[in-house]
This record gives sequence, structure tokens and C-alpha cells, in this order.
Amino acid sequence: MPSFSIALSGLQADSTALNTIGNNLANLNTTAFKKETVNFADMFYQTIGTSGSSAPMQVGIGTRVSSISSDFSQGNLNSTGNATDMAINGNGFFVVQQSGTNELTRTGNFQLSPTGNLTTSEGYSVMGYPVVNGVLDTNAALIQMNVPTAKTQLAHPTTGFSFTTSLNSSSDVGATYTSSMPMYDSQGTAHNVSVTFTKTANNEWGYSIAMPGGDAATTSNNTGTLEFNSDGTLASPTGDVAGISFSGLAGGAGDMTLSWSLRDANGNSLITQSAGTSSTNSSLQDGYPSGTYKSFSVDAQGVMRATYTNGGTEVLGQIAIATVASPESLGRLGSNLYSVNQASGAMDIGVAGAGSRGSISDSTLEQSNVDISTEFANLIVAQRSFEANSKTVTAFDTITQDTINMIR
Repeated sequence: MPSFSIALSGLQADSTALNTIGNNLANLNTTAFKKETVNFADMFYQTIGTSGSSAPMQVGIGTRVSSISSDFSQGNLNSTGNATDMAINGNGFFVVQQSGTNELTRTGNFQLSPTGNLTTSEGYSVMGYPVVNGVLDTNAALIQMNVPTAKTQLAHPTTGFSFTTSLNSSSDVGATYTSSMPMYDSQGTAHNVSVTFTKTANNEWGYSIAMPGGDAATTSNNTGTLEFNSDGTLASPTGDVAGISFSGLAGGAGDMTLSWSLRDANGNSLITQSAGTSSTNSSLQDGYPSGTYKSFSVDAQGVMRATYTNGGTEVLGQIAIATVASPESLGRLGSNLYSVNQASGAMDIGVAGAGSRGSISDSTLEQSNVDISTEFANLIVAQRSFEANSKTVTAFDTITQDTINMIR
């Protein structure tokens, strides 16, 4: 008598395959979705005898689903222009937390809560490393990433400045040239600080640093001499001019103590002398007034920075990225979340771009890696297999009825 369980095992396995393919197609537009594939294996065999060569004659009892494998290949990355959207380019997962339990996700369509917390659409907190005393601490415990959307950044007084200036070597002794720019006191008030250069001899210029009258009561260490080599590069001073001080500022602001950088990081002269009109190509200073939150961004290493209306920036933290030994073995929780288990291995949490972890693309989302043409081809195969097993059930039923009728 035929065994209906053989055909039924095929129907059950094909039904699982059809459900999996259908789920893949249903998630064609799900952010960072990873497709699955059903794998079959034959079942036990019954030995019904041996052949003339003593080889066993065996009859199978059907098929079963041996595994459902996940494909974690990279999906396409699409730019969205939304700062809260992020994608991992390469290996790894974002670490998210709810009720103290860390889970994993590839989906970076995050959002900001009313208090500025960075969360998933399901309300899970996006985790990362904190800033401690102004420095990122990747050895600290993970914390919830937060963007200070309601914060006002206090003013930062100017402490250093520089001018990239070329002085006219053909000028007569006594000729002057002035460069100036706004610099900020401890209260964020701008003061137009000027440097006046006066030619005192060949290859020698005096300088005087000043504020407009009434801005400061006293000034110290604000004058000196610049000496140049024959090629126009600065010979003296050999270092920066430090300790320039303005005290008794209007409005009760603290004293301004400035350092004037005369050379760049490579040791090249910022103040030079050459034939031609004196000119200043650029000027820099490190102060800024107070400002309110404007926007935030994330770099490739996951470092989050806030930008304020005053042009100032602030490092907020660094988004954590986790890897596991076998991502294909992760448990799926729905809502694009994954959990670790014994087969997947524990989370190895670190920062983007380090080790085997991928980088982070800001204002970008990873698309589903489901290929519609492949899934349609698989769907046809699974459908044909289901129909074939249905025919087997029908044939077995007919044979069974014929057998029963033989004894009537």
C-alpha cells in the first residue's frame, strides 16, 4: 500500500518554501531586509531487500525542511537626505536596546524622540559610546544616543588666531598695512581685533595688535617685531606670539588672552614678505558666540556631531556596531530585529571601520536584498513541486480505493 505520508511530507515542505518565498516578496521594500532560502533533505529509508549483488534496496519515506538560511549580502544603498537615516556599508549591525536587552538591526531609519533620543521606529534606543570630559570613551559602557535639540551652546572665547598675510617688501620704511577680524570674549561679544604692520627696515616689520577704543581698558604684550629671511620667509619670532592680553572688557567679560600663530602645522610661514601689494588671503580664529541647535551628522566611524547656529560643533557620542561569528544563525524577532544565540555567537561590539566592521553612511538607507526575478523563478519551482505532490496524493488515493474494491 502506498504511504500518504511521503506525499504529505512533500506538501508540507513545499508549503514552507512557498511561505518563505512569499515572505521575501512581501518584504521587497522593507529597509535592510535579508532574504531567506529553504533547504530540503530526504528522510529515513526503509530497506526492503537486497539486489543480486547484495546491494540494499531502499525506499524513502519523504522529505523535510533541513534549514532556512538567511542571505546577509549587502543591499543597495540609497541616499535619503534625512540626517536620522543611516546604513552600514559592510559587516555589522546597529546595537539597539529595550528594557535593558541588547538586540541587533541593520535597519537605520531612525528617528528622534521629543527629548532628542535616537530610536528605531519601534521605540528601541540606539546605543553607542559616550563623551567623557569632552573626549570619546570607547571603553565605557554603552549609552543611549541623544541629540540635544533644545540645547543652547555657550559662547567660546577666542584663544588663538592667525592671518595668512603677504607684506610688500618694496614698501618704504614707515609704510603700514592692517589685517583684522572679529574675535569673541567670554560672553560671546565680537571685538574687531586688528594687527597693524609697520615697515621699520629692510626685512623687518613691527606689529601692533589692538581693539577699537573703549572695548578694552588695558592691553599687554601686543607689540613686537617680525624679521624675514632674504627669501621672504619669517625668520623671527621662531614660535607663536603668546600672552597677548586684553583686560577690562566692556560688559564685564573675562580677560581675553590670545596666541597668534605665525606658522602652519608643517612649519611654513603664514606671514611672508614679497614684492607686490600687501594682502591677507585668509584669517582664522577659534572663538564663537552662543548659538542654538541646528542639525547633527554622523561620519563613517559613527561619530555624531551637533552643529549650532553660531557655527560651533559638539561631539555627542559614537554609534556602536556589533558583529557575530555566524550572522546566518541569528534569531529573527520581527521589526527587523535579530537576537544572538549559541549558534550565532555573542556580540562583538566596537566602532565602525575597525576590525571587520563596516563603515556608516549618513543620510542613507540600505534596501532589501530580495531579487524579484529570482523569487519569481523560485515561486514557479515551488508551485510545480506542490502540484506534483498533490498529484501523488491523488494517485495514492485512487490506488487505495482500487485495493479496497478488490475485496468487496
